[in-house]
Amino acid sequence: MAQALSLARLALGQVSPNPAVGAVVVKDNVVAGQGYTQQPGSSHAEIMALEQAGEAARGGTMYITLEPCCHFGRTPPCRRAIVGAGITEVHMAMIDPNPLVSGRGKEALKEAGIKVVVGEHGREARDINEAYVKFITTGLPFVTVKFAMSLDGKIATHSGDSKWISSEEARCYAHNLRSTSDAIMVGANTVLADDPHLTARCSGGRGGTVVRQPLRVIVDGKGRISPTARIFSETGKTLLVLGRPARPGEVAALTRLGAELLELPATESKIELEKLLAELGEREITSVLVEGGGILLGALFDQGLVDKVITFIAPVIIGGREARTPVAGQGVAKVVDSLKLGRVTVEKIGPDIMVSGYVRDK
Repeated sequence: MAQALSLARLALGQVSPNPAVGAVVVKDNVVAGQGYTQQPGSSHAEIMALEQAGEAARGGTMYITLEPCCHFGRTPPCRRAIVGAGITEVHMAMIDPNPLVSGRGKEALKEAGIKVVVGEHGREARDINEAYVKFITTGLPFVTVKFAMSLDGKIATHSGDSKWISSEEARCYAHNLRSTSDAIMVGANTVLADDPHLTARCSGGRGGTVVRQPLRVIVDGKGRISPTARIFSETGKTLLVLGRPARPGEVAALTRLGAELLELPATESKIELEKLLAELGEREITSVLVEGGGILLGALFDQGLVDKVITFIAPVIIGGREARTPVAGQGVAKVVDSLKLGRVTVEKIGPDIMVSGYVRDK
């Protein structure tokens, strides 16, 4: 199952809205076949593993990170292929929360005379597919907020300089986070100040390539972003979200650049973020990595829209009363009311410390 989980991670960010699944077929204590979910419309992990195993699958055991599907979607149900291949025992890490599947795949296998074991490495399997679990049960994307700051809690100096607070190792890790996300979201100020690429340029475990770049989502309540911004010339798609009606020529100009413009309701030029997340969910975006700036992060926290936080803390002191902090917004009036993370982990990335945790422990 540990091998199946490792395979599943290779599919993250590349197969949405499908879950990232890994499968391993074992016969006589030897791995006969293995695979992971391919892009939508292509083979699921179980099919890849069964095809690789061939006739060796008969009488074998399959380890899957998620309950196999039992319904027709873009592809036929995997349950049918498992039964037809002659697998005699199936270990699945977790039940699929999809209402079309939940428990039905397991029961169908048992009815076919296959021994079924559920729950091995269940927590790890759920963590891999945390975005899929939220999306398939709520229709909304899983929101991860990521930022890097100095030891004294600054993301830039008083002059606005921010390159680079975090180490090269931390930045490469952050690119891997991008490659496993469906979308990267930033506010207009971040684009105006840094003119970022907002692309995934590292891809741990994939041999240096990213099959699909994440969607770039720019929250621009006042409509200040110029068509000359670097984001419009990068590989992949950009969605510019305005909090005002588009001006004459704006839509055509963005279309020529390969970008899309989305108008959403706004209050005092602040876009209604709940509606934005609902819109992204309708577009089958299952995971969003929010990288700044402080106004956008503050609004997301104030409105209770964050699921997970990843923070890189660099061993540097910036100082300065006017230096920027990562989270603005209204915040809380009393420390006792502060947002408390659960399932917190701490890890060293180069010289930096990475702290991650969940706002809602799922």
